[in-house]
Parts: sequence; C-alpha cells; structure tokens
Amino acid sequence: MEFVVTADGSSTIYHEEIGEHYHSKHGALQESKHVFIQSGLHYILEKDQLDTVAVLEVGFGTGLNLLQSADYAYHNGVKLNYCGIEAFPLPTATIEATGYGQYVNAAVWDGFMQVYEQALKEDVTIASCVDLRVAHTKVLDFQIDKQFDVVYFDAFAAIHQPEMWTDETLAHVCQYLRVGGVFVTYAITGNLKRSMKALGFSVEKAPGAPGKREMLRAVKVE
Repeated sequence: MEFVVTADGSSTIYHEEIGEHYHSKHGALQESKHVFIQSGLHYILEKDQLDTVAVLEVGFGTGLNLLQSADYAYHNGVKLNYCGIEAFPLPTATIEATGYGQYVNAAVWDGFMQVYEQALKEDVTIASCVDLRVAHTKVLDFQIDKQFDVVYFDAFAAIHQPEMWTDETLAHVCQYLRVGGVFVTYAITGNLKRSMKALGFSVEKAPGAPGKREMLRAVKVE
C-alpha cells in the first residue's frame, strides 16, 4: 500500500489490489467531514434533536470517519455508539502512519490507537463518549441485534468493488437502519437511487465533496 497526500494536505492510502484510494484524492479530510460528518452525523442530530446517536459504517478502512465522528461527539457533548464493518482491517502501524491524529483531539486519537486492535474483538470506549466496535467480517456475514440512526456507506467505488453496491448488499445493510434514519455515501448513480427507493427510502441529491458535484443522502421512510 502506498501513502498519497491529497489536495487538502491530508493523506490517504492507495490500495493497489483494488485499484483505488481509501479516500478522495481531492481531499481525504474534506470528504470525510462533508459526506459523513456534516451530511450524515450532524444532519441526523439536528433533524431528530438527538444527544445519543448510533452510527454503522460500511468500510471502516483507515478509521478516518470514526475519528472525525468521535471528535465531533467529544466537542459537542454527544454520546456516540459506533460500529464499523471491515473485512480486511489495516494494521495499527498503518493507521498510525496516516497522521490523522493531527486533525482530532488528542484524547480521541490516543484513545483510538490504544484500543483499535481490541475493538476488532469486543466493544471498547474512547474518550469516555464513544463506544466502538469494528466487526471483522464481510458485509453479508455481518449480524447485529441493534438499529442505527446513520449508515456511512464508504465502500470502494462500484467500478472496483461492484459486489458492495448490489441490491442484496444494500438491503442487508439497510435492515439495521431505523425508520427515519439516514444513509449517506459519496456516490450517486441512477442504479443506486433506484435501489434505495425500492428499499423504502426518500432519496436526495446533496452537494458533493470537493471533486464531486453531488452525493446521495437518503432517509428511510418505511
């Protein structure tokens, strides 16, 4: 794997086998903040006036979205329950080498680095406000007795990983999202919009992160 500096100065990783970067070359940090934090986490907290929020992330990867979410929770007095799904977890040393610690509170970064490997096996707590579990499994094998307020869908693009964007995969993930919950992803295609509508979602074209004109945000209505 090769580290790459993106347009906003933050780093990402190029996955040679997949043929894609973990985050946008136009700005890894900006994409995470725009697509997942502002358009997903902040949106649901404001919409439903929550002080505790449960997030399910598909494609945990480098942990950037978790770190940004945890930092948001830390600074805004929010209780965050976070579950990531990751079939191929990165080594601790690789995550540490991303340098993402400079973008979040030290308590969040240090807490995450201390418990990351443990989080792959059991529930852990970060900075006293975040409960974290990283499910080391393929998406279709993921099972949990819980409903979430937000789904961050951050799989590799469909051109590189088409199996992650099938109706079957989307339906499996969205069964864990409560009615009124929000699904956000950086991508927006005709197939994706049709799939989400068929699953009982109200679909919105939202402004995209740098480098993308639009993104998808969908609210579960049935």
